[in-house]
Amino acid sequence: MRVPDSDGMQRALALAAEAAAAGEVPVGAVVLDGTGRIIAEGRNTREETHDPTGHAEIVALRQAAASVGSWNLEGHTLVVTLEPCLMCAGAILQSRIGRVVFGAWDDKAGAAGSMYDVLRDRRLPYRAEVVGGVAEDAATALLRDFFEQRR
Repeated sequence: MRVPDSDGMQRALALAAEAAAAGEVPVGAVVLDGTGRIIAEGRNTREETHDPTGHAEIVALRQAAASVGSWNLEGHTLVVTLEPCLMCAGAILQSRIGRVVFGAWDDKAGAAGSMYDVLRDRRLPYRAEVVGGVAEDAATALLRDFFEQRR
């Protein structure tokens, strides 16, 4: 893991905690440029915006595209606290993100290696490098605590 990945994950974890405090599922994401600098960030916003696409990854990708002035984010890295779902994996591939670093695995809906492996599917015209399990314990704890409070 490159040093900037861990810095990015720390910020993503902070965003996930903000999401939890707002009553959202605690997922946070950042986009790093080629030098490892954070250029965009997002957290889950579905409850507050009533938008089914309000996932942390989508919010961060939209902000990154606006920041660079292009939909094409080749050479960038997405760091997210939870393994991306199918929708987010599709958006990641459409944006040409080259690397995805995530924390907790999602055995129920993950699309980066657990349930599906969309990001590395050789049948698709574009693939991303995937690094899973980064700060997994911290990301899993945020999710577990959030859902335990809901029960």
